[in-house]
Amino acid sequence: MHLDIRLPDERDTLALGRALAGFLSNTPAPPAVLLQGGLGSGKTTLIRGLVESLPGAAEAEVSSPSFNIFNLYPTTPAVAHFDLYRLEGMPPGDEVLDQLADENSVALVEWIEYLPEDEWPADALHLVWGEERTGRVLRLHAMGRRAGEYLEALAPALAEYTEHLESQ
Repeated sequence: MHLDIRLPDERDTLALGRALAGFLSNTPAPPAVLLQGGLGSGKTTLIRGLVESLPGAAEAEVSSPSFNIFNLYPTTPAVAHFDLYRLEGMPPGDEVLDQLADENSVALVEWIEYLPEDEWPADALHLVWGEERTGRVLRLHAMGRRAGEYLEALAPALAEYTEHLESQ
């Protein structure tokens, strides 16, 4: 299953992050969220909307963790925010892989394309940004059974935050 969403502006991207947060915070063992898109596509904006909507966000300063690969935010659930941009062509290292597999936090991974696919979490929501003349198009694709159930449950809530929603 996948969903295609049109995000006309930053406000809609933040709203989508808030919608994802509502589901992540009420889902036992939520799937990882893998983000793929060019510079300035909205990956960090979506994560900011998501993290700032979780309990404990007042203690979290959301920024792209380009230099230290990942940030841990003291939210409920805890969030591990990865930025793999600097890994292009390099192995991720055990610390990154261990944190990515940690079931005590939700993994939000920017630049997932820089991690070999055999290292990706088996159960994940894969978000791929594309450009349009006005705004962005985002494809949400479920990888694995748990992510499929999550996306199916999430689909009706996304209509509230986006103007155009297509499902296949």
